[in-house]
Amino acid sequence: MIAPSASLLYGLCGAALIGLGLYGFVVHRRLIRRVLAFNVIGSGIFLLFGASSYRDPAAGADPVPQAMIITGIVVALSATALALALIVAYARLAQSGALPEDAAPGADDEDRP
Repeated sequence: MIAPSASLLYGLCGAALIGLGLYGFVVHRRLIRRVLAFNVIGSGIFLLFGASSYRDPAAGADPVPQAMIITGIVVALSATALALALIVAYARLAQSGALPEDAAPGADDEDRP
């Protein structure tokens, strides 16, 4: 049996994170959970991209994808902060942290306080 390389293991872990994030994004309707699932997808993409940049053990890793990953992490952090601020503003206006289709069946707008 051939031992898997480190880049293969990192690539598989990145693919697993992307799959888990997609599942969480589709299944959950709460806005904060969707933002968290989107961050898991982003982390999987960063890991997959980093694993693909490592090609030859003698040459090492390519520094350009590593710089792009660091830039992507900073952008993802700022986008997460913006998304959470928008969720807080939406929750204050709608007095709910869920999407409108989360309402119980048969519940009308008149039932809200």
